[in-house]
Amino acid sequence: MRREGAGRSLGHMTESQAPRIHRPPIVVLGVQQNDPPYRLVEIAGELAGKAHSVLDVIEIAREVGLDDVDLDDPDVVRWVGGDKFTWTSFWPPNRPHRERRD
Repeated sequence: MRREGAGRSLGHMTESQAPRIHRPPIVVLGVQQNDPPYRLVEIAGELAGKAHSVLDVIEIAREVGLDDVDLDDPDVVRWVGGDKFTWTSFWPPNRPHRERRD
């Protein structure tokens, strides 16, 4: 039977061996119902502002010094509750009602 060296335990990972969970610096949360609807934007885990469009997300990022943000890069931006094209919670936003034919 082989024994591990002193100070080493079997089956336990040290902090340096533990897997790291990557969190993108920008997180755009799900659509909030309002008039107009908006999405909250977090940067580095802190609430940074409200966005009504992707242009607002870019502007909020610039305000904290993040220039040239690639909104399609999942290592940079995490979209929660929809992608960068989702700005209403219902799709289509104003669905026309069909008239009933008898």
